[in-house]
Order: sequence, then C-alpha cells, then structure tokens
Amino acid sequence: MTRIGVYPGTFDPITLGHMDIIRRGAKLVDKFVVGVTTNPSKSPMFTVAERLAMVRREVAGIRGDIDVVAFDSLLMDFAEGVGANVIVRGLRAVADFEYEYQMAGMNQQINNRVETVFLMADVALQPIASRLVKEIALYGGAVHKFVPPTVDAEIRARVAAVGRKGTGDSQA
Repeated sequence: MTRIGVYPGTFDPITLGHMDIIRRGAKLVDKFVVGVTTNPSKSPMFTVAERLAMVRREVAGIRGDIDVVAFDSLLMDFAEGVGANVIVRGLRAVADFEYEYQMAGMNQQINNRVETVFLMADVALQPIASRLVKEIALYGGAVHKFVPPTVDAEIRARVAAVGRKGTGDSQA
C-alpha cells in the first residue's frame, strides 16, 4: 500500500516553519501532497496562483515525491480525492494543539480512514507564523529570518506595491 500524506495550508506566505514540516513530512510517506487552500477568515497577501508557484519553487529541491496542488473543499474530501491516508499538521505551541486536536477529531468523524499525524516544529522555528510575517512586513520590518530568500523578495515587492498603491504613486 502506498502511503500518501497531505499537508494542507494557506501558505500565505510559505515560511521556514512550513519548509521544515514539508522536509520532515515527505520522509514519512511515499508521496507527499502540499495542499494550498483558501481560508475565508484570512485576508491573503498573495493569490492562490502566486502561492502555488511560491510553494512549488521552494519545495523543488526537497527529496521525495512531492506534489503541490490547490484545493477549495473540505480537507477530508481533498485527502480522499488524492488517495491520502495521512494528514500531516505542524504544531508550534499549546494553542495550536488545542485547535488541531479539535480539527483532527472532526476530520476523523468525517472520514476515519485518514489519520492525522502531528509534527512539532523545530524549536528555533516555533514562533514563526505567516500572519505575523505579513504583519511585520506591512509595518516595514525585516522578515528574512522567517522565510526563504526568494519569498522575502516577493513579500518586499508586494509591500512596496501596496504602499505605492495606497499613496497614489502607482504606475499601473
């Protein structure tokens, strides 16, 4: 039986913490699917297409059979659609655990053929959250310690474009 794992998230933007979970999660399964989704409760900095391209570029050098695909459905429907038998979730803190524990329980009620596996984030990467990266960047702070270099450049370009747009200096 082929072990297929799904790592779902918005990846807006992908962080070093996400990369850590992808590297480690890909070692646990035969095929690893990174599912890029939308979250109605979040306002994205990047479009789904931009995030797909970003994640694909960043995972290209990781060993293993890794696919990056978009989805806009219930996670368990997506997991079943790609033939997954494992959902991989990263944990940073106790607050993550409470939320993820509840989600795992609900997902098990929806489809008990798919297990949820939790990976603790590397200690040095535990404080990193995409939401905080965006907030720091929007206030002019440096985020290079939290994201891959190419993602840092994309964030800086997006913040500069938003700034120009907001001040009426846009040349578009």
